[in-house]
Amino acid sequence: MEPESTYDKVRALIVAGDYLPGQRLTEQELSVRLAVSRTPVREALHKLESDGLVHGGRRGVTVAALGGKALRDAYQLRAALEALTAELAARRQAAGEIPPAALVRLVEYADRADRATRDGDLATAVRLNRAFHRHVAVLADNTPALTTLDRIWDQIVVSTRDSLAAPSRPAEVDAEHRRLIEAITGSAPRPAAEAARQHVLRTLSVRSDHLEGV
Repeated sequence: MEPESTYDKVRALIVAGDYLPGQRLTEQELSVRLAVSRTPVREALHKLESDGLVHGGRRGVTVAALGGKALRDAYQLRAALEALTAELAARRQAAGEIPPAALVRLVEYADRADRATRDGDLATAVRLNRAFHRHVAVLADNTPALTTLDRIWDQIVVSTRDSLAAPSRPAEVDAEHRRLIEAITGSAPRPAAEAARQHVLRTLSVRSDHLEGV
């Protein structure tokens, strides 16, 4: 396994919430924190700006956050891409290209995410929910889609952290995950795509009240 890059480390700190939206990032502070020179930090910040996670302006480099229409747009793009990856995963399952262990892992992510949600461990639930959806994209074996989804997920996580609360529909979320799993394991591309799309759009609908105010 390759060592984690400075870019990966700074990205992880932002996504984990160590640096919040609007907070200023300095090359000096990050270079000390990560024990690297300022050059790789500068390069990392440039790349993170292209990812949409930081913004350069008069105040220097700050953590960015999507609001209003931009956040809705991100959810809609996520819905389209996750529909695609779910469909591709189901097609690969039909072709016998997915190892059984990989499907077991998908179920395990759903089980653990649901358990964490019901136990009130929100941070763990959010992390496992993302892992569940990312694993679907891994099963799809489409690198551009996976890369784009990772960037969109990062933006959504950072932009909605201040509104994080226990899911208002844990049973429904788990049921939607199970429908997606059933469609993929059952080699049903169209139902898989629709299950994925509707799941993300329902999440957007639940957040709509918050989005009106940002």
